[in-house]
Amino acid sequence: MTTSVLLDVDVLRTAIQEEYAEVAACPMKGFHFHTGRFLADRLGYPADRVDALPDSVVESFAGVGNPFSWGTLVPGETVVDLGCGAGFDTFLAAQMVGAGGRAIGVDMTPAMLHKARRNAELLGLSNVDLRAGFLEELPVANGTADVVISNGVINLCPDKATVLAEAYRVLKPGGQLQIADIIVAKAVPEDAKQDIALWTG
Repeated sequence: MTTSVLLDVDVLRTAIQEEYAEVAACPMKGFHFHTGRFLADRLGYPADRVDALPDSVVESFAGVGNPFSWGTLVPGETVVDLGCGAGFDTFLAAQMVGAGGRAIGVDMTPAMLHKARRNAELLGLSNVDLRAGFLEELPVANGTADVVISNGVINLCPDKATVLAEAYRVLKPGGQLQIADIIVAKAVPEDAKQDIALWTG
């Protein structure tokens, strides 16, 4: 099952990549959404975990909730982060699952992935695997993940049914899906669905 939206997906993806390349390069620039430590605190992330991370890991964080509030990760688990950005949630997951676990981050924005890879090296995390890809075509094998997380990214995808099907595909039987995202309570007009600026904002 797919969601039908009359929208040029390539144009949308380019606009999103441009927006989040700015978030990677200039996180303090000021956006229509919050970023960084202020946002992490506002969303209820434990202060001790966030305070222990360098600025470069936290500054480009632009989530909408805390996916870990849905459940605690267990040492040894494999976690897949859909839309990992500069790696904030991926790295927290990697620390939670420990050396015996693995955190796989997937993102389509080259600037964010570049920053995430630098941050992984900075933190010395050997259990992190960062991959370029789209959420509609995850570069992850079937039944890989004990937990799939995502934070404020699925709302940017027009074909949400396919994204969720992909998330289900990469989950192990009995695995958990822990999403923090934006929802709307009423139908979105067709002209609004076709407005790229509303998708990226």
